[in-house]
Amino acid sequence: MWCHVVLDCARTDILANQMELQTKIPLTPSDTPIDYQNKLVLLGSCFVENIGSKLDYFKFQQVQNPFGILFHPLAIENLVQRGIQGKPYQQEEIFEQEGIWRCFDAHSDLRSDNPETLLKLLNQGLKDTKTALKTSSHVIITLGTAWVYEHNISGKTVANCHKVPQKQFTKKLLSVAEIEASLQNIISLIQNVNPKAQIIFTISPVRHLKDGFVENQRSKANLITSVHSALSSRAQSRELSYFPSYEIMMDELRDYRFYGADMVHPNPLAVDYIWERFKSVWISENAHPIMDEVDAIQKGLMHRPFNPDSEAHQKFKTSLRAKITYLQERYSFIKFD
Repeated sequence: MWCHVVLDCARTDILANQMELQTKIPLTPSDTPIDYQNKLVLLGSCFVENIGSKLDYFKFQQVQNPFGILFHPLAIENLVQRGIQGKPYQQEEIFEQEGIWRCFDAHSDLRSDNPETLLKLLNQGLKDTKTALKTSSHVIITLGTAWVYEHNISGKTVANCHKVPQKQFTKKLLSVAEIEASLQNIISLIQNVNPKAQIIFTISPVRHLKDGFVENQRSKANLITSVHSALSSRAQSRELSYFPSYEIMMDELRDYRFYGADMVHPNPLAVDYIWERFKSVWISENAHPIMDEVDAIQKGLMHRPFNPDSEAHQKFKTSLRAKITYLQERYSFIKFD
């Protein structure tokens, strides 16, 4: 009897090893991957910061969210349009709240206790956006939600409510047609100043549960449909792509252990996983050895010795400085803190 049990267990182990216990989304490496000579622009929701932090760690050239996190397509469109058109912000477009000046077009990170300082920050952000879009090789746009808030007095769709009382806004779900029109305008604006830029759309896997469970799904569905409708209408363009970060989270990971404590944001393990999938599609294999060099230096810089004055640590520091110098001789834009 024990023999049968052992054999059954062994058979089960063999079957388990043969079974694919995960549904993986098929991905194809890009024909125009990212290397260390490329310049990137990242715009959109907070998931941009997850991918952006990886690109920053490996010292790729990037500009990330000059106006801070922008959750919905109309906010991204506004930044792209005003940046490219060079339409500066004026005093009447900002407001004071409890001694702090803010702008409805930007994230709360862009604020100041001085209105002139805020206007300078906003207008510098527009200049940075225009320069980055004109010189970039890849533009990554992450859409977070289709829910927007319209300011009742001005009728303006805001990027951020800045904790202004909710009664001053009307909440609205953007339709597929409205989102697609916004995306088409974003694409046209970028291609007019930079026809060769690769534009990569993705949907944030962050769950906007404050809107409601059903409402979050309605939002994501509208975003996904709109993106694919926009891309389908320009099927001849090789400069437009979609990366399925949302689908990877939902269909490959699909487990609460991949969420943070808030059960809303992907945790570091999930971010690492999606990054590796992104890397397999969009990071050139030629860049991998350089990434390894950067990674070794980063880990060396984070090292905390037991005895900073020891001979061994002095040799370690000398070796690390040599690695940094060798890397910067080839890539002068790479800087370490």
